[in-house]
Amino acid sequence: MKLFKKKKSPFYWYDFTVGSRRYRGSTKEANKTRAANIAALKLSQAIEGKDPLPRGAPVLRDFAARFLEWLRDANLERKTKLYYQYGLQLLLATQMSGMRLNQISSDDIGALRFPGSPSNANCALRTLRRMLHKAQESKLIHSVPKFRLAKERERSLSLNEEAERALLDGAAGCKWRKRTLQLFKDVVVLMRDTGMRNERELYRVRIENVDWSSKVIFVPDSKTPSGRRIVPMSDRVIELLRLRCGQRREGWVFQSKRSKTGHLMTIGRYFREARRKAGLPESLVLYCGRHDYGTRILKHTGNLKAVMLTMGHKDVRTAMRYQHPEIEIVRQALNRHSGSDVPASA
Repeated sequence: MKLFKKKKSPFYWYDFTVGSRRYRGSTKEANKTRAANIAALKLSQAIEGKDPLPRGAPVLRDFAARFLEWLRDANLERKTKLYYQYGLQLLLATQMSGMRLNQISSDDIGALRFPGSPSNANCALRTLRRMLHKAQESKLIHSVPKFRLAKERERSLSLNEEAERALLDGAAGCKWRKRTLQLFKDVVVLMRDTGMRNERELYRVRIENVDWSSKVIFVPDSKTPSGRRIVPMSDRVIELLRLRCGQRREGWVFQSKRSKTGHLMTIGRYFREARRKAGLPESLVLYCGRHDYGTRILKHTGNLKAVMLTMGHKDVRTAMRYQHPEIEIVRQALNRHSGSDVPASA
């Protein structure tokens, strides 16, 4: 191995050959001892089959095509793929899209700003993190900079009875086909009365998993192992499912000829239209029906374990996120116990 200096460089350079390949580069050290140590490390990496020479990392927008190709073939949920696709759109709209991946630092990421809520920013940041890890796996960068996500507020809205009426009234004012309107009504009612996750559970309900005699729905697959569960059916759920299933004894409850899966994938566009027609806030989403379910069950039963079982939660802290304390119940409890043992003459 040769260690030498160039006329116009203050640093020592190394030059060695491993196999039939020559390695030559700067140690970026002016001290000969430290330069020799770095050169020895480079030689060791080359012998081990690791390329010690830095390669030109691609810019973010060029790497995006490769990331999308991986995303298309990855074994991920459809919703997750859409999430990363949207996050990539947000990233490509920033100045970072023109930066090389190996030049992106924690400070650069911290300076990024995205339109909309913190959840929007986190969508872009999670996508960036996934992209950088894929680049690291491909040995395009040595490490992934550390950065924090934006602090998000938990959803406080619930799709309660009042919101349901407003949504259905709004849907009735939309120019939809009769079967579209009925589909919308069925999904909203089922979200509120079963507490199922819409895309992963509700849209995938099969008739074979509806037990009419026991009045329950079996959820065979979910987001987590604890999501595999039995969900009780209310009277109106039984009624609407009987009408929707008719004489069919098997297959998807929510059939769809347009979907490759054969079942409904989303009613997002219809929900937004009905919500806009009803004048409801944009923060109200279909998933809020799951929050309302947990709130109502806890309020009327006082049994958190029952809530966790029917919602598919294993962690108490996770289940408590869906509970929206009733202010009036708290007030009544305080009045009932405050000074109740104190004599009136005191």
